[in-house]
Amino acid sequence: MSRGRASAVLLGGGAALLLSCLWMPALLPVASRFLLLPRALLSMASGSPPSQPSPASGSSYVPGSVSAAFVTCPNEKVAKEIARAVVEKRLAACVNLIPQIISIYEWKGKIEEDSEVLMMIKTQSSLVPALTDFVRSVHPYEVAEVIALPVEQGNSLYLHWVRQVTESVSDSSTVLP
Repeated sequence: MSRGRASAVLLGGGAALLLSCLWMPALLPVASRFLLLPRALLSMASGSPPSQPSPASGSSYVPGSVSAAFVTCPNEKVAKEIARAVVEKRLAACVNLIPQIISIYEWKGKIEEDSEVLMMIKTQSSLVPALTDFVRSVHPYEVAEVIALPVEQGNSLYLHWVRQVTESVSDSSTVLP
């Protein structure tokens, strides 16, 4: 079967399933597992209004107020020590360690290749300067990588949690390493 014909058959099957759901709303829970339909479309098919996030669920998230910061470390031991310290100091709500990345970069005129551990740190954007200062003070590299990207969207409950966990640090005027 050619690629075009296969997609037409799949589309036809999906359309048939969608039409079945419109006529028999009881099939929606089963069908939603097979078709990754947007929630609004499923609620239209079932006749119920789409659910709206409530203010209590943290939907008042300000885009960019949380950041994901990235730090590379020479090994898991160093990454764990730094991760634990930034969470204990409430400079971060959570740190994920991604082992065995390969970094290729130029350093002092030479192309280098190293196995490293990547830290993905979730924090308030206002804490990135303090986080950077702390990482620089404890990191073994001469020039530690600390880069941060603002989070524009995401699970509002999770983003609210990140802000809540790190709130006491952002309220204080100074953060000591």
